[in-house]
Amino acid sequence: MHCSTPKLHSKHFLAAANILGQRRLTGVSGDRLPVDMRPDNIEQAMQIQGLLASQLNDNIAGWKCGMPSAEKIVIAPIFSRTTFKQNQKNQYITCKVSDSEFVKIEPELAFIIGTDLPARALPYSEDEVLAALSHAQLALEIIGCRYTDPASASFAEQLADGLFNQGLFLGPEISIQSAMQAQNIAIELHIETQKSQRFAGVHPATQPQAPLYWLVEYLHQQGLGLRTGQAIITGSYAGSPAVPLHKHVQVQFEALGTINVRFE
Repeated sequence: MHCSTPKLHSKHFLAAANILGQRRLTGVSGDRLPVDMRPDNIEQAMQIQGLLASQLNDNIAGWKCGMPSAEKIVIAPIFSRTTFKQNQKNQYITCKVSDSEFVKIEPELAFIIGTDLPARALPYSEDEVLAALSHAQLALEIIGCRYTDPASASFAEQLADGLFNQGLFLGPEISIQSAMQAQNIAIELHIETQKSQRFAGVHPATQPQAPLYWLVEYLHQQGLGLRTGQAIITGSYAGSPAVPLHKHVQVQFEALGTINVRFE
């Protein structure tokens, strides 16, 4: 961190993480953080984000990530308590969300870590990252925010809060090769009693695995790694469509498979 960058005291990081953590636990959003707790930059935002797991007393079940720009990074932890999995019979699974009428979802692919990638001195090569994967899965990122008026919050505040991640739904397994080749996937959204929607899905990074490589290197630079079983999502094929609660929702990923879910 450059000496010219404003620094928050460690107690402010902890206080901010406590506020955001409580909002996750209660499902109730609120105003922007108090002025003396608001992160001014990426470094401060990541300090707060890094304290969320301990505030929630939860494990990190995965990460969302995307390709960075010159001024922004896309990274956020996904927690175990808000990670849901489809059963082997592909039946409709109920996900509990904080929304009251509609919830936004993002159709994505998740790469599943099969072998630990612990922190170490040397960076990991792309081949090593691929070798550590066990499989991929169809996935839905469940979108949510802990700020009542998200548009009023800065990017650093959104980053501290987890970049709109509310949870993750993991669907059927697919091969790693199929996931890596899925630059384009037509997404069909079926909701009971409603007309189906179709999206000409294109991965925002072109190569679905590219953000995964970036994530591993970013975590390496922070002295962190990835653990077996963690799921890494790398970008939506269809934006963030809103779906109603209390209805069966089916998301078809062309020939790769289908997710069946119900939000409550």
